[in-house]
Amino acid sequence: MSKHTALLSSWIDSSKVISTISHARPDGDAAGCSAAMVCYLQECRGKDAAAILPDPLPDNVSFLSDGVNILTDKSGVAARLARTDLLICLDFNTLSRVEGLEDIVRAFPGPKVLIDHHEAPAVQDFDLCFSETRISSACELLYRVLMGMPDIESDAHKLPKRTARALMTGMTTDTNNFANSVYPGTLAMASELLGAGVDRDDIIDKLYHSDRPARLAAMGDLLSNRMKLIPGGGAMCVLPQSFYDTHGLQDGETEGFVNLPLSLKDVRLSILAREDGDVFRISIRSKRGTSARSLAMSHFHGGGHEQASGGKIFIPADIASPSEAEDYVRRITARFLQEHPAVNQ
Repeated sequence: MSKHTALLSSWIDSSKVISTISHARPDGDAAGCSAAMVCYLQECRGKDAAAILPDPLPDNVSFLSDGVNILTDKSGVAARLARTDLLICLDFNTLSRVEGLEDIVRAFPGPKVLIDHHEAPAVQDFDLCFSETRISSACELLYRVLMGMPDIESDAHKLPKRTARALMTGMTTDTNNFANSVYPGTLAMASELLGAGVDRDDIIDKLYHSDRPARLAAMGDLLSNRMKLIPGGGAMCVLPQSFYDTHGLQDGETEGFVNLPLSLKDVRLSILAREDGDVFRISIRSKRGTSARSLAMSHFHGGGHEQASGGKIFIPADIASPSEAEDYVRRITARFLQEHPAVNQ
């Protein structure tokens, strides 16, 4: 057991009430590691454990919330943190990622532990950091941490069944079902969890075979009418709020849409921009040899992984009105692609 894992284990032992928190607009990885940690703390360590999320879970991963106390209301979160002894921060590298909860999280007086796989963690904001970037997901990193715990002893069979299922779910979504960010440890984790009895077929059914007709109709509209190709190997989809209203989309139902243009042979960079109040939220995906992260950092106030990043366009700081978003994304992306030719790897 590493020194970090031993310290975390000792803090868990000395804490009665433990809370986890993940980032705003939680995805499958955030949902997976939140549910996994809470279930482990409850079933293996006998703790009063709950998950804090700034926003509700998307429908496709809501099955992970079964039996898990999840708090999203700010007043309820404040009350929970007032009696929390240990706060475990999952799947984000800076406290700004919890958005509206940032102030009360910063004010939390107890130990804060970070378990995250993103670049450039703000280590000064945490008392203990588990940070690894060459890894598929926060769920894979949490899996490694839990396997090092004295009660698990590197035996996946000793993980609670709900913990094992949640870890497999989060890793599956963050790799786009093993399409990207897959390392030897990722496959080893999957193999060990399968050996421990995780029903991956059931997870796949819940994640990818449970769409509402509205999502399929929106996908068709996006591919037929919204996707625009950009010279140099780019593709973009700019989605105004009216797109979501017209199709009656729920939170999280455009998850994965940004990956669709990458199926085209000559597209190496895909951008999806979604209108959200006074910002457009940007998702960027790329093929190897083109850096999504560089584009996000240099032009969209963001960052992330080399092939999967995000950012924002602010109104009116970047564009005067939502109607300018498409031209803005096209110009910036075309220039970036021209200045950054593909690197063969």
